[in-house]
This record gives sequence, structure tokens and C-alpha cells, in this order.
Amino acid sequence: MTNDASPVAPPPVRSEQPPHAPAAGRLIGIDLARGLAVFGMYSAHIGPDVTVGGPVGFVLETARGRSSALFALLAGFSLIIMTGRPRPRTGRAGRQAVARIVLRAVVLIALGYALTALDTEVEVILSFYGLLFLAVLPLYRLRAATLAVIAAAGALILPQVLYAVRISIEDGSWADTVIAHDPLARITSTDGVVELLFTGSYPVLTWAPFVVAGMAVARLDLSRPAVRSRLALCGGALAVVGYGGSWLALRLVPHALTTISAAADGGSASSAWWSDIVGEPQDGTPLDWLLVAAPHSQTTFSILGNTGVALVVVAACLTVTARLPRLTRLTAPVSAVGTMALTAYVLHIVALWLLVEVWDIAIVDADTMSALPVLGAFVAGAVLLALVWTRHFRRGPFEYLLHATTRPARLVR
Repeated sequence: MTNDASPVAPPPVRSEQPPHAPAAGRLIGIDLARGLAVFGMYSAHIGPDVTVGGPVGFVLETARGRSSALFALLAGFSLIIMTGRPRPRTGRAGRQAVARIVLRAVVLIALGYALTALDTEVEVILSFYGLLFLAVLPLYRLRAATLAVIAAAGALILPQVLYAVRISIEDGSWADTVIAHDPLARITSTDGVVELLFTGSYPVLTWAPFVVAGMAVARLDLSRPAVRSRLALCGGALAVVGYGGSWLALRLVPHALTTISAAADGGSASSAWWSDIVGEPQDGTPLDWLLVAAPHSQTTFSILGNTGVALVVVAACLTVTARLPRLTRLTAPVSAVGTMALTAYVLHIVALWLLVEVWDIAIVDADTMSALPVLGAFVAGAVLLALVWTRHFRRGPFEYLLHATTRPARLVR
């Protein structure tokens, strides 16, 4: 979530700079993209339900699922920053970088389960992020083109693998056996590794392509306008192929819309090519579900479309901060949130837990526009905290926690 080794911790600032100054070589556009992703995530967790309709409902719907995909892509960017950009670190420096990422991944997994234990309605993504880092770490030395090919291959193949695995879980008992012998499952009272890999809201199997795509982007020379333009064009093409391909497939394949409508929990299958409104399959997952592109559907079409949107957002943010200084100053509060995105993420879940679970305050009626002021309050609170904190400190509180956990990596020889 920041352009450091984890999705959350910014790189150190040169000593001659004031604490609130951007780090040398820091891509402010990446911070801006992360800040937008934070707000998109807030809208999904706090804002009115998209069924309120109108312009507000449409804007909220565009953030659902796509903001978390943007975070995953930026997590890959962060991994490359930590291991060396534009060239990967080697020797002792490389081994220490790998150790830092492993340590941060472990902390993210633990923190994710701690937040999940609060039992809010938020599907916490941090544990999945931690395992994602470990899964893609062996790829950190590869070039941009190779990483792009791997990301594309993953988007084309892994959703079908996940579909087959989930069907086997429904039809068999092997997953129960794995869970029964999984220490992580016993410690966390969850399905452990099976959930992280296959059955959770952000299964590593189908979210890895986002991270690998972000690693490929980080290998590019983003200071060149032509590279940013190509990145935007590539993103636009992927969005068209993903969402447009799903729209066509749902209408060309006989009975696809009918089958999905019968299996999904509410919603309209006609919107399944781009919207979460379609719901989730309840009684088994029909094969036609693979034609859906809804953001959390774990299909090839959804991965292509969401990656395309994320690339366009990243290219736009980089262009704004490189070419439009006045607009960059106006968006500085959003960028500030992006520099401490982990803190913003953790605190909004803790705030929801305190308000709803501890103090039993019904803060929102998601089916009405009354939730909009609450969303605005959360956004304003995050901006205020980020602006004040970054004037005095180089890292957010939880970003500093992640940074502190990497210190043992210095012992690696």
C-alpha cells in the first residue's frame, strides 16, 4: 500500500529532508493511487449500499472489488521497491531484502487474523496479502516482460483451477482433513491455509496475478511519458477484454444468464459482467459462473477487467503527479493517506468494531443515503490524521511496526 516492501510501509527519507518531505525517488503517484484505493475500500465497508442507485450508487459500485484489486497490484509494486528497483538486489543485500519481506508477511498474516477476530462485517484482506507476498517472492528477480507473461498466464489458468478445487471441496472431504491438521486453522479458529488459498474472499490462487502484474509495472521506467501512456492503453484494453468479453459471453452462451440467476443469491445476472450486485452462488457453482466478471467472482474475466482498471488508475495518478503540479498539490491529502494506508485500513476496522460491536451504535443504514455522511466522516478523519502525522513522522504507526519487524533481517549474511 505504499511503495516499500510491504503494501504499507514507505521507504526511509533522506536525513537532510524534513520529516514531512517525500522520500527521494518516491513515486508520489503511487501514494495517490493507494489513497484512492483506501477511500474506495471505505466506500465498500461504510458507504451506502450500491442499491441506492443514481450517480452515488454508480460511483460506489465502481469501487467495490476494484479498490482491493488496485491494492493487490500496488502490493506487487511495493515488493519490487523493497527487493530493488529497477534492478533486483543481489548477494547479501538481496538476502536481507527477502528476509524483510518474509518478516513483514508474517506480521501481516498475524495482524489480519487479529482484525478478523474483532468479528466486524469487513472481510479483512491482510492475511491473504501476507501469503501472497510469500507466494510471489521467488519471482522478484524477473524482468517486466516475464512478469507480465506470468500474470497473464495466471489470469487465464488459475481461475479454472480454483473452480475445480472449490468443486472438489464441495464434493469431498479432503479439505476437512487438511483443516483438521492445520496449525494455523487451530490457532485462528478459521479454515487456515485452505481458506487463504481457495475458499476465502481473496484466495491467493486468483489474487496472485494482480500482485505479479504490479511487480511488472514496477520494473518499468515510469518517468517516461510514453511508458505511462502505454500502461494506460494496456489497462484500457484489458478492461474492455475483461468486462466486454464477459458481457458478450453471457449473452452468446445459451442459458448462461438464466443459470446464473438461478444460482446467485439475489441480484441480476444481466449486471454480472461488471457488478457485485449479481451476488454469490449458493448451491454449488455452475460452470457458467466462469463467464462472470463481477469484481469478487474469481474468474478470468474479472481478473482481466480489474487489472485493467488498476493499470489505468496507476497511469493516471503517475501522470497527474508528473505533469500537473497544481492538481498534485490539491490531491496531496489523498497522497498522504496513501503513505500510511495500513494505518488507515486498520484504524477504520477498529473504529467500526468500537462503534458497532462495543458501543452498539447503529452508525449507518446501508440501504439509504444516511450512510453517506458517515463515509465522509471516515474519509475526513483519515485525511486529517494523515496530514498531521506525516508532518511529524516519516511512517504511520502500523507502518513503523512493520519496519521494526524487519530489523532482524540485518543479521542475515
